Amino acid sequence: MDQYELTPEEIAGNLKRVHENVEAACQRVHRDPSEVTVCAVSKLKSVQDIQAAMAAGQRLFGENYVQEIREKYEELGDSCEWHMIGHLQRNKVKYIVDKVRMIHSVDTMELAQQIEKEAGKRGIVMDVLLEVNVAKEESKWGFSPEEVLTVAKEIGLLPHIRVRGLMTSAPYTEDAETNRVYFRELHGLFTELGHSGCEGVQADTLSMGMTGDYVVAVEEGATMIRVGTGIFGKRDYSAR
Repeated sequence: MDQYELTPEEIAGNLKRVHENVEAACQRVHRDPSEVTVCAVSKLKSVQDIQAAMAAGQRLFGENYVQEIREKYEELGDSCEWHMIGHLQRNKVKYIVDKVRMIHSVDTMELAQQIEKEAGKRGIVMDVLLEVNVAKEESKWGFSPEEVLTVAKEIGLLPHIRVRGLMTSAPYTEDAETNRVYFRELHGLFTELGHSGCEGVQADTLSMGMTGDYVVAVEEGATMIRVGTGIFGKRDYSAR
């Protein structure tokens, strides 16, 4: 077997372990584990891997690339729930707006306006998260923390968009504890957003934490974690 491929049993075991880790983290901070949703990041993974995860009870999958969503949707359709979690170019919104349930990566007003236009054409309301570059990394997309409330107010006024909350990709680190400060800051912003009373804002989703740091993210209030390698194993980036 290819080093990048796991058996269905391994994928199921990994999923079980993620849920156990979430439960333990919730217990430590007196949260209800049902408040945390696992988004299985299936980028560069096969339909067979997704089906193995589905057989183990997983229904929500996050994809980073528009072309992959289109190809996988052709095979799996709405048998599972798709979220767009990667950087999204405006000219590609039209290809996925009728396929995904949520877009995590709204990082400019222009992108929000394009989503509004395409969702309007189809008569749907698209759930989105505002991507926040909470660590202010030059290599990352996203609004600055200082912009979030102002932007949320503007985007919330768009009739075919519903702002469901915030998302961040914290810095890559060998020590998850170093990201606690960023998760804590984003949770504070998320709480402010929830109390802002902005029209078109339903702040119930805080998407933060990945394979290396999701336990800390859960302890700091994440309602959704995005776990790929921790479920499906390593990815073969040479395949792209």
